[in-house]
Amino acid sequence: MKKKVGFYSMLWVGILSGLVVGWPRPSALPEKGHWTLDITYEHPILIQVPSPQTGQPKRFWYMIFSVTNLSSEEEVPFYPKFELVTDTFQILSAGQGEPFSLFETVRARHRGQYPFLESLDFEDHRIRKGQDNRRDFVVFWPDFDEKAKEVRFYLAGLSNETIAIEHPTLREQERPVPVYLRKTLQLTYSIGADPQLRGQASLRFEGQDWVMR
Repeated sequence: MKKKVGFYSMLWVGILSGLVVGWPRPSALPEKGHWTLDITYEHPILIQVPSPQTGQPKRFWYMIFSVTNLSSEEEVPFYPKFELVTDTFQILSAGQGEPFSLFETVRARHRGQYPFLESLDFEDHRIRKGQDNRRDFVVFWPDFDEKAKEVRFYLAGLSNETIAIEHPTLREQERPVPVYLRKTLQLTYSIGADPQLRGQASLRFEGQDWVMR
């Protein structure tokens, strides 16, 4: 199932430097000079491949997404940073422990629908304007904590909208330390399998939001 993401956002709460705070709201309408890539995505899929070191099965989650530059800019820079966060406070960056064969396996599996699928290890960081310049990517995360009941995927780098807020506790020369947040897409899923049956786990989509993170 593919989801279409618009430009509107809602207020969310999250964890910043170990403290619970209310996230600032991204702009409801883009201000002059701000852009946000249009994105569609497939829901995460669990895959199992042999470990290059041990040959034992190792599980990963992968997500395929497509980005299109529909802004007024002829091209925009694309430097993605994607994280997975569980309700047990585990944080995993995309690409950790990813064997080379994993991308080749997924690319072959989806060649019919995504013939030009790219990994995040790409060299051209420009997304040119127009539907004809859409680019398709796949991103991987290692399997997460089996005790987790909810997982959130944070996709940053899709927009140049940023904001600076004051850190609630850290100070430098008697002034609060600034913290810079980026407009980030948050995807929330609940986990629908017993930990003992992790190989059959599925994720149930609960919703999406744009947050400043």
